[in-house]
Amino acid sequence: MPTRDHYDVIIIGSGAGGGTLAWRLAPSGKRILILERGDYVPREKANWSTLAVNVEGRYNTKESWRDSKGNELHPHTNYYVGGNTKFYGAALFRMREADFGELRHHGGLSPAWPISYDDVEPYYTLAEQVYQVHGERGEDPTEPHASGPYPFPAVSHEARIQHLSDDLARLGLRPFHVPLGVMLDETNPRTSKCIRCETCDGHPCLIGAKADAQTCCVDPALAHPNVTLMTNAKVERLETDASGCMIERVIVRRNGAMERYSADIVIVSCGAINSAALLLRSANDRHPHGLANRSGVVGRHYMGHTNSVVMALSKCPNPTIFQKTLAVNDFYFGDDEWPHPMGHISFVGKLDAVTLSAGAPKIAPGWTLELMAKHSLDFWLTSEDLPAPENRVTLDDKGNIVLSYTPNNEEAHRQLIARLKSSLKAIKCIEHGHECHQGLFSRPLFIGQRIPLAGVAHQCGTIRFGADPRTSALDANCRAHEVDNLYVVDASFFPSSSAVNPALTIMANALRVGDHLLQRLGATKEMTHDRLAAPAIA
Repeated sequence: MPTRDHYDVIIIGSGAGGGTLAWRLAPSGKRILILERGDYVPREKANWSTLAVNVEGRYNTKESWRDSKGNELHPHTNYYVGGNTKFYGAALFRMREADFGELRHHGGLSPAWPISYDDVEPYYTLAEQVYQVHGERGEDPTEPHASGPYPFPAVSHEARIQHLSDDLARLGLRPFHVPLGVMLDETNPRTSKCIRCETCDGHPCLIGAKADAQTCCVDPALAHPNVTLMTNAKVERLETDASGCMIERVIVRRNGAMERYSADIVIVSCGAINSAALLLRSANDRHPHGLANRSGVVGRHYMGHTNSVVMALSKCPNPTIFQKTLAVNDFYFGDDEWPHPMGHISFVGKLDAVTLSAGAPKIAPGWTLELMAKHSLDFWLTSEDLPAPENRVTLDDKGNIVLSYTPNNEEAHRQLIARLKSSLKAIKCIEHGHECHQGLFSRPLFIGQRIPLAGVAHQCGTIRFGADPRTSALDANCRAHEVDNLYVVDASFFPSSSAVNPALTIMANALRVGDHLLQRLGATKEMTHDRLAAPAIA
């Protein structure tokens, strides 16, 4: 294998963690190599096709994993520049302040993080600027304190969603606008990059108006001559020096050939499942159970949230195009009736008949797929799953990924679904009275579907950080306890999952770790971004 040039920093992965970190380090002048196993998402009409994206899985990886019983598992994940942010719904939530501490759930204990919310808060603010988040402070009853406003105003509700928001508020709930990373200017629609289309959530943006990691971070980073991106470059393993304390070589398969690279600092950001698999594949005499795995936690404590898509059908039509603007957190930490954390209620992108044909439950009597799509409110419910050591990533004898997972804390999710049902049932429709909503809750017309194991969009927790090397793989700066120049900046480091989308926390932490690395690399203030400076708004 030919030896390539040495770099100051190698970043493996270009998504929410790796892409954001590259942006933070780029102005330092240090030689940075980004290794991405995929290529750019092709710009084509199929980007906005629900048939191509949701039914045919055009952009999903074609690789197969296994579950704990040996059954084939086709993961709903994507390998492209920008990682899974190319396909995310761009809902960018801060974790709640209490999520950083120990929380007692009905199903067990959610452990404390080794850092506090205040340690991350400035980086949340910066991440919201970098990813051009639209939102409104003070609406969400559980939101933590913030050092500044959102950089852009909240994305407005369309009429049906505004009506629902008003109805929920009359019940005493406090619905709020979802913080969204989209390049939208509602004051000037003619020049706005974002057009509020119906193919945002789960789709790549054909016009580059979604605030994803490629658009907001990787592309700006590549404007610096010291940053190099190699696509179609899959890292097969990491090799240490004889002491086992330093990564000496990064072994890459690219265009059918094996290549080796080296760097003073190596950052792994392949997604929680693939990052754990990479460390396990990199076992050697000094690390017989996997790289940086003396504690035995690498691959363990996998979490992915307990998520459900719930369709509520009513007599009132829902002509909404851009639906994902409303959320409810009134039950996040529990209520008077059930004083345990339940989770988060929001929306998915508007479902159409084509998408429903791919995975809808049995059609409700009297409803065609087209009619269901026109009359449904399409909710997304998230509850926290707890870090269990038996929920884990392992490798089979051929080095392929095995994902073992048993759901936990499920009663919290059942309670959350019940709160949504009871809230909607209490609404009195002006046109149809309570009859409009009674149908929502009869068994055939309230349709819920739990996201299966293959749905790994919220994967986290497999290389947890902590103060104690006996129970964690990484320290508080996300550096491996046992390997001095190895860091991990995807959601692997999460000790707990909270009940909000992990993307913004990954981004904020990557910026935090970036500042640590700039100091370690000896970068001066003049060589870096201003602490709270964001790229120019597109």
